[in-house]
Amino acid sequence: MKKIAILTSSRADYGIYYPLLCALKEHPNFVPEIIVFGSHLSPYHGYTIKEIEANGFELKHKINSLLLNDDENSVATAVALTALKFAEFWKDHSDDFDLVFCLGDRYEMFGAVTAGVPYGIPFAHIHAGETTMGAIDNIYRHCITLASKMYFTSTKEYSKRVKELTNSDDDIVLSGALALDNLDKMELYTPKQFNERWKIDLTIPTLLMTVHPETVSSENNRNHIKVLEQFINYAVSRAQIVITMPNTDTLGSVYRHLFQKMADNTPEKIKLIESFGTRSYFSCLQHSKLVVGNSSSGIIEAASFGKYVLNIGDRQKGRISGDNVIHSPFDADTLQQAFDRLWQSGGFKGNNPYYHGGAVKKIITQLEYYFNLS
Repeated sequence: MKKIAILTSSRADYGIYYPLLCALKEHPNFVPEIIVFGSHLSPYHGYTIKEIEANGFELKHKINSLLLNDDENSVATAVALTALKFAEFWKDHSDDFDLVFCLGDRYEMFGAVTAGVPYGIPFAHIHAGETTMGAIDNIYRHCITLASKMYFTSTKEYSKRVKELTNSDDDIVLSGALALDNLDKMELYTPKQFNERWKIDLTIPTLLMTVHPETVSSENNRNHIKVLEQFINYAVSRAQIVITMPNTDTLGSVYRHLFQKMADNTPEKIKLIESFGTRSYFSCLQHSKLVVGNSSSGIIEAASFGKYVLNIGDRQKGRISGDNVIHSPFDADTLQQAFDRLWQSGGFKGNNPYYHGGAVKKIITQLEYYFNLS
């Protein structure tokens, strides 16, 4: 039996991990153990640890290291605090795990991983090699890759970048985007079921929005929210807007205050959600007419739902995107024109560059090979 740990720090990475967690739990040779930290343990961000427990996973390891403030100093301190907490954790558990999965590029994930380097923790990095020039996460992601010994990438280009970073092509697996495996088994809510659960009527033409701060040149966020306010005021005359709230990035509270103010002014048209969970988020995505914002979900997942995406600003700059993604700067006139064009279009019918057919199977096959189980 091989004990496989999974580091999860937020609602976003847990939703991606979910199909892999299920496969590990069912596999006769693997014992998964989830290590929960970051915003999962924050009531301010929905206390999303509840979703993990509701899915039937036992949580043996909970590490609280998140600060409530989100200015630059608080983020830097949170990185240091997370590393400090995990320095103690790895000291006590460095021999417990045969492999530890880490995912993406969050600063919390970086803190957890970097603390494991002196202990020789064997990390496997999912979504390695990607680029997001508008976020400091870009730096953290490549550091996580360099600390790992196994890599799962979502496109050929990203596999090539991992090879360049590590000076080796060993243990690099082109898996595709893991989150898309949720679509194979997950039954989505109908609009009626969704309305019963969330009191949001998706039979109304709906715009699904997720906007996070740009953490490179973060001073620009003050201007960005002014543009965003103009855009929302323009779009709300045409659409119901469902907004999933920002994560714990630098100055995320600035966006939260804007969204809360606008929802208070127009509660019948603007709906705020702290955390949908994967099934509800994908259901909302399925039944929405358009996706707007700057989240990785728009770039990676929306094409598989036949949705066009209006991607705003530079947060995702450098990330490969499909033909369904239209890029716009934070400019009110440009955003309005792009919105008008996409709102009148039909559904997207092209391919998703992040889908390569069965990411979970490819990951499990690699683990079986790595541990000489096949």
